[in-house]
Formats: sequence, C-alpha cells, structure tokens
Amino acid sequence: MINIKENENLDMLNHSCAHLLAHAIKHLYPEAKFWVGPAIETGFYYDIDMGDKVVTEEDLPTIEREMKKIAKSDKRITRIELSKEDALETFKDNPYKIELIENIPDGETISAYKQDDFIDLCRGPHMPTTKSMKYFKLTKVSGAYYKGDSKNKVLQRIYGVCFENEEDLNAYLQELEEAKERDHRKIGKDMGIFMISELVGKGLPMYLPNGFILWNELENYIRNKELKRGYLHVQTPPLGNVELYKTSGHWDHYRENMFPKMEVEGEEFVLRPMNCPHHMVIYGNGIHSYKDLPIRIAEIARDCRYESSGSLKGVERVRTFCQNDSHIFCTPEQVESEFKGVVDLILECYKELNITNYRFELSLRDPEDKVKYYPDDEMWDNAENSLRKILNDLGIEYVEKTGEAAFYGPKLDVQVKPAVGNEVTISTCQLDFCLPMKFDLTYVDKDGSKKTPVVIHRAVFGSLDRFIAYYLEETKGILPLWLSPVQANIVPINNEYHLEYSKEVLKLLKDNDIRVELDDRDEKMGYKLRESITRKIPITLILGDNERDNKTISYRRYGSEETITVSIEDFIKLVKNTVNEKK
Repeated sequence: MINIKENENLDMLNHSCAHLLAHAIKHLYPEAKFWVGPAIETGFYYDIDMGDKVVTEEDLPTIEREMKKIAKSDKRITRIELSKEDALETFKDNPYKIELIENIPDGETISAYKQDDFIDLCRGPHMPTTKSMKYFKLTKVSGAYYKGDSKNKVLQRIYGVCFENEEDLNAYLQELEEAKERDHRKIGKDMGIFMISELVGKGLPMYLPNGFILWNELENYIRNKELKRGYLHVQTPPLGNVELYKTSGHWDHYRENMFPKMEVEGEEFVLRPMNCPHHMVIYGNGIHSYKDLPIRIAEIARDCRYESSGSLKGVERVRTFCQNDSHIFCTPEQVESEFKGVVDLILECYKELNITNYRFELSLRDPEDKVKYYPDDEMWDNAENSLRKILNDLGIEYVEKTGEAAFYGPKLDVQVKPAVGNEVTISTCQLDFCLPMKFDLTYVDKDGSKKTPVVIHRAVFGSLDRFIAYYLEETKGILPLWLSPVQANIVPINNEYHLEYSKEVLKLLKDNDIRVELDDRDEKMGYKLRESITRKIPITLILGDNERDNKTISYRRYGSEETITVSIEDFIKLVKNTVNEKK
C-alpha cells in the first residue's frame, strides 16, 4: 500500500484536501471549531470540535457532496501572511487556533491559507486551486483527545484520502477493502483467537481456546527447532529489581518505555520490558571455560512495555507480549558461525511458513547521538565492522539504517512486507559487546586468562503476538493444517441416521491427535457447510449413508467444491503426513 507521506505531491494534495474537508464542514456545521488537519501515511484527517453534534459514517456522503461542490467551483487557494495580532483577531472565535498562535514566538511570520469564504491557519504548501482535489474519499470517523491527552476533550476525527486520478483512488480503496478483510482483529474475532476487555485493560490481550492452540503450536515449533540446535531453555520472572536495569543501562536508556516502578518491602521493582538482563545474571551464575562456549540461553518470555493507548492495535501492538528470545554467549572467534546459525534458522522457518517477501536491514548507531547510545566509540566501531564482515561473508544483501541500533549494539532486522500495509520487523539479531562488560561476565580462555564473552541477542518470531497478527493477515486466517486450531469439522448429513457413525469417527480422529469437532446441531447441512467455511476450517467431513455403510470418509478441503472419499485409515495417514511435513 502506498505511503502518502513519501510522495511529495500526494502529501501536499492530501493536506489540501484536509482543508477542503474543513471548508465543507464549516458550510454544513457553522459552529464547528477546528484543531489540526495533517496529511498522514494513509491520506489525511482533521480533528474537529463539533459541539453537541456527532458525525457518523452515515454523514460522510453528505460531507463528500459538499466537498465536491467546493472542488468543482475551482476556488483559488491563496497564502496570506499575518502578524501575530492579526492572526489572533482572524481566529478569535476558535480557541484551538488561538492556543496555536499564542505558542508562536513573537516576530515570527504566521501564514494562513484562504479559499473563497474559508481561511485556515497553516504553514503549507497547498495546491493552487480546489479543483485539484477531485478524486477523494472520506473513509472513517473516530474520536481523538485534544492534543492526545486523555484529560482533554474528545474531538471528532474524520479521515480521508485523495489522489490525482480516479484509477489510483479506486485501486487504493480496493486495497483498503482488502486490508479490512485481512485485519487480524476481525479474523481473530471470527476464528475465536483472542479478545481484549476494557475491564482487564487496554493492550492486554487474552487468548481464547483456539488462540491458545495456535500459540502453543508456534511455541512448540520454535522450541523444538532450538532444542535441535543446542539451545538451553530457561524460565525467569516477569519483573526485576530496578538495580538490575540500572546495571544493564536500560534504566537510563529505556525508562520511558517501562511501566512505573513499584516498591515492596523497601525494594523497587519494575515489570520487565526485555529479558537480556535476566539471562546475563543466569550466565554469571557459574564459572565458564572457553570449552563451554557457545552457551545458547533461550526463553519464551512474557514482557511488558508502556505503549500509549492510541498506538494499541489488536495483538500487533500491545502492552504485554511474549518474545521468542535467546542470548548466545560466545567467543569473538565464534561470532560469525553463531550469527550464521541464527540467519539459517530464520530462513528455515520462513521457508516452512511460506514467508517470501522480506529483506535485511543493518541497524547502526548515530555517532552524533551521545545520549541514546552507550558511549564507547571503539566498541561500536568493532561491533559494526564485525557485523558488516559477517553479512558480506555470508553474501546477504542488506541496507544500512543509521540511528536504528539498540543502545548497546548494532543489529540485523528482517523486514517483512505483508500482503497489505507497511513493512513489519519479525526477526532480529543483535551483536552486543556492551552488556557482558556491564555485568562483569567472563570465561576462562585457553591461556588461563579471563575474557569477556560476546553476546548475540536474537528472536526468530520476535514477539509471538505480533507474529500471530502478521500471519493471520498474511493468510487471511486460512492457516496451514498443522497450525489450525480446528483441523477437521464433521457434518452429518442427517442427525437421525448418521450421528452415531459421526461420533465413532470423532473418537477415532481424536485418538489419533487430530483436532476435530462434530457439528451435531439440528440445522440444515448447507448451513453447517457454510459456517465451516466462515470459520476457515481446513477440512470438512460429510458423512451419510455411503460413508456409514462402507466405513469411509468423504471430505472437502477449504476453498474446494470437490468431495473426496477415502478409508478412515487413509484419511488419518493423510492428515498426519500433512501436519508432520508442515505443508
């Protein structure tokens, strides 16, 4: 999907269209007061105080008609420069604009843009006439706190998008519809994957039985892969002493992303935002020789980070999440082989999960930023050069991103392009010479001297929550058989004659570890089949006289009208092979 902000002309067009929206609102609702109307990645919005009036989705066509009327009149859009005194007089009836003007330093030129009988405070630039905004669509309405502060009044935010021609607009709107169908929040609700309750708390998802099955399958999948590669799994507490994070440096560099500290019996604790400090302490619990390395500590760990309520989205962006985390402690000589092993594991998982559209980013520090990054130029130069050499030796194509590193070291991020929407970071692999020194970690080298190990931070799925959001949207909820919460659904043609046989099949499939349900409701078969499709169940079994008399199974795969009949034994073998081969 196109990013409006990355296209200079579309950015200006959409910002101008936000003013066109405000112009129309002023005609239709003369008492409306306006706050701001910026262009954004997906188009534009305007935050408006409508007084007692509530604008709904049903009102949008009326507003669009007024916008089209103004656009068609081809009014010239003129930039006006005002003194602060003139600006305060011009916008005296709008308290939101007055506050903006009062915050502008004295003597600074204030600009506004006028189109016919409407004037708006703005830096610009804008399109030359209203006729430029012919191809637009208002997309939704929501509430937004004034200045984003929950203590302030809720304004009405009207969203829209504008393009240079009708073809581009229609293509974009089609993408929006596709995005709605792929929205993991809708899919998650339809499939019974997760729920969020205001009573429990914003950004705190709860996984329902189907969601737990999906979660558990992914967790077992990655844990088994790690076990085969020599990872050692641990379990650590979901909070830690503040001193732990002061030692690691997170308290100075990451505190704004943490929940507030709590005091218990004279000790200060914080919900943990990451797992590396705990794993550093585990490594430091014993004496290690170079012969012991590498040591690969892994954990599916629950973390908590503060996210503003406005940024929360389903299970994609939450306040508590599980990381598929690991920290590899190794010698400098082992860094390349261990890093290669991580990349191999990532690519192996992507292949099995059919993730094909991705690229690599090397995230580096900004050497001018002396606050965000741990201050050790030699350490940073060594770490970044080591990572470049490893990637070049592995023949991995990558782009460098300055200022995107973790505070303790450079990292390799895998950016995945989903079917709709912007890129997301799934996997990450970070090189760290810093934290081992902070925790005074050592190993005994061949010559008997103590050396500091290098640590590789890595997460293949990143956050399991975010991965589930991505994967539901990528597959539209049509999951591979091994991940499907319900793998098969049994539909008897007639309960009176076929229910007993259906129960026999149900028991047999369950005994063979196939996740199966029996739809024994007194509903028509067609209704049951349609519901099975709506729930995106991979296999639907249809059992009638022939199946009962011949001890067979007839089934349809999701998305197919073909009915296939096989013996029960062959069906079980087919399902097990498909699951085991991760097809």
